[in-house]
Amino acid sequence: MEQLIAIIEKGQPFFNAIARNKYLKAIRDGFISVIPIIIFSSIFCLVASVPNIWGFYWPDDINNALWKCYNYSMGILAIACAATTAKHFADAQNRDLPKNNQINFISCMCAAIIGFLLLSSDTIATDAASGFNTTYLGSKGLLTAFIAAFVTGIIYKFFIKRNITVKMPEQVPPNISQTFKDIIPFSVCITVFWVFDIVFRAAFGFCFAQGVIQVFQPLFTAADGYIGLAVIYGAMSLFWFVGVHGPSIVEPAIAAALVANMTDNLAAFQAGQHASAVLTQGAQYFVVCMGGTGATLVLVFMFCFLAKSQEMRAVGKAAIVPVCFAVNEPLLFAAPIVLNPVFFVPFVFAPIANIWILKIFIDFLGMNGFMYTLPWTVPGPIGTIMGLGFQPLAFVMLALILVVDFVLYYPFFRAYDAQKCAEEAEISQEELAAKNAEKAAKLNDAFQGKADAKSVAAGAAAEAVRADAPAAVATETTTASDLNGKRVLVLCQGGGTSGLLANALAKAAKERGINLETAAEAYGNHVDMLPDFDLVVLAPQAASYLADLQKDCERVGNKCVACRGKQYIELSQNGDKSLAFVAEQLSK
Repeated sequence: MEQLIAIIEKGQPFFNAIARNKYLKAIRDGFISVIPIIIFSSIFCLVASVPNIWGFYWPDDINNALWKCYNYSMGILAIACAATTAKHFADAQNRDLPKNNQINFISCMCAAIIGFLLLSSDTIATDAASGFNTTYLGSKGLLTAFIAAFVTGIIYKFFIKRNITVKMPEQVPPNISQTFKDIIPFSVCITVFWVFDIVFRAAFGFCFAQGVIQVFQPLFTAADGYIGLAVIYGAMSLFWFVGVHGPSIVEPAIAAALVANMTDNLAAFQAGQHASAVLTQGAQYFVVCMGGTGATLVLVFMFCFLAKSQEMRAVGKAAIVPVCFAVNEPLLFAAPIVLNPVFFVPFVFAPIANIWILKIFIDFLGMNGFMYTLPWTVPGPIGTIMGLGFQPLAFVMLALILVVDFVLYYPFFRAYDAQKCAEEAEISQEELAAKNAEKAAKLNDAFQGKADAKSVAAGAAAEAVRADAPAAVATETTTASDLNGKRVLVLCQGGGTSGLLANALAKAAKERGINLETAAEAYGNHVDMLPDFDLVVLAPQAASYLADLQKDCERVGNKCVACRGKQYIELSQNGDKSLAFVAEQLSK
């Protein structure tokens, strides 16, 4: 096992490079930006559809109003994703450009939207007017949206980097100059998409978005099989185990399938057919990652209630609430689970077992797959039941998954618990031996007529307190003065773990009367926020982005730092240490 972990660790720089790839990051960040659309639209979907399970149907006017809001949000998901992906890709491109010659991401977003519409929509002509065919404007067009965003960003960088733009005199206001500066790259983008669309339709007889779906459909089908699901989610857990954020590497490749399959499942269910897709966003959130990557929900309860080790019980109590809401970094780094050979097998294979159980229930028992999207922070059991539409089989499947996860984790948990208990017993024996030695020394000193060791020790301690008191007060005062009026931004992958440290800093600062502003956000959504903060802190799972973050921070003149696993957990649990850490970083 140690050799296997060593081999995987050797590949960590390569995995980090993949996670930092600007194309994959743009897909991930662009997709994260549109998740509010998915969640918002799904609320209307739930309200419209779930009552049907119990035989209640809304009147037609109410039903149409509910579905209208769903269709006008989820139905244009790909349009929004073309814009957000283009924005994040432009941010990445700007890191390689001079500060005074940047890509205008708003213009880039507009060009990507128009290019995507040219590639994915047909004109519907009627007697009264004409409109868009919306078939590929929603989740089915996500792959085309990514392509449109990348082509737009590449073209913009080519022209901006070489200053092939319309240049205006210095007397012209900057906002007007920027408008003319964007004319050439914008025009070239739209012309490229327009010509390509004409040629593609003439050659194949359908739009590019439909062609992309046809090309990738075999891959989506293979990914939805037992082997494909095992590779996808086994790899995600494996990367996390060695400290690389697995979803950053794996999820961009399947993001389009996750959402498209949810949409297909809902459409099939409404048509009275079997919703058979397994690889869905709901399955990943609530089955594969029940309690976070590694399906650690049952494990944190073992730590909290079954462990004999005091350390493990303490970790369990500290981590149980975050893990219930799918934020399991406190457990991963404090236990630790990451790079701990004891938990390698269940951490990698429990998610695979979970997704296979879901597939068995769908393929052989006729259960419908996930149809409704909920926020990823919804507790796994609740998200499973609601996402599957309260099907009776969903309750049975959930119970089976919890039992299987318990069986997979329990032997390894017991082994680790015994190991920790032995360590604690050794520490206790050492402490006992030290106390006995101290007692013997005191007795020896007493017989020799020497000063009482306890009194001497007490006097020395008191003197130390008196000597250190001014320094302590000075340090506290210095920390307060260093932090007053400062602003700290904490970043992680999804915005969940970052809240642990941001909240700890805010609470500690408030208790000590320090005027310190804190915020938590997902990496990728930070670029426009940077000028408003003095220090940016990267959570451990986002530490591989430090080099890129340093470039972003240099542009606005603020500071950044990445935390290690246990260090981050300790800071999030200790207000004094977190404030001292921030003060130290700001003073550098």
